[in-house]
Amino acid sequence: MSARTHSGAHGPAPIEAARMRDVLGHFASGIVVITAIGSDGPVGFTCQSFSSLSLDPPLVSFSPSRTSSTWPKIREIGRFCVNVLAVDHEELSAAFARSGTDKYAGVRWSASPSGAPILDGVAAWIDCTVEHEYPGGDHTIVAGRVHDLGADETRPPLLFHRGTYGVNSAVAVR
Repeated sequence: MSARTHSGAHGPAPIEAARMRDVLGHFASGIVVITAIGSDGPVGFTCQSFSSLSLDPPLVSFSPSRTSSTWPKIREIGRFCVNVLAVDHEELSAAFARSGTDKYAGVRWSASPSGAPILDGVAAWIDCTVEHEYPGGDHTIVAGRVHDLGADETRPPLLFHRGTYGVNSAVAVR
């Protein structure tokens, strides 16, 4: 084990955001784009904090930032599609992470059963409705009820690890 933070007699020391980001960056995660279709057209955002939540009932969860301008639009629509990005989707990840741009410019997609966009070539998609929402610090924790889903077994997922896409091959396995 490497260096640890020990609490003193007066309780634990505050955790600095940069240190937390660095340490938790050791956990590889997939990248998803949450999409929906509203009266003004398609909306979406990139999200790294996604996971399966429950099989019975079928639920997934993700956590948009409280500063997101897109999540309130999707919340209002009430239904969304989780697009699990494939290994060659770094540009899609970056495009949907930007604010104030046409995120769908040049992006091909088809409608999920609920009408939300399924981005072309994704590794998997999960069509949902908003089930619950909870406060989570500087993020919101969203539970979505799964209504339909699909996967392309030939498409490996895009991973994010230690601040970059992919898993660093220099990390030695012990």
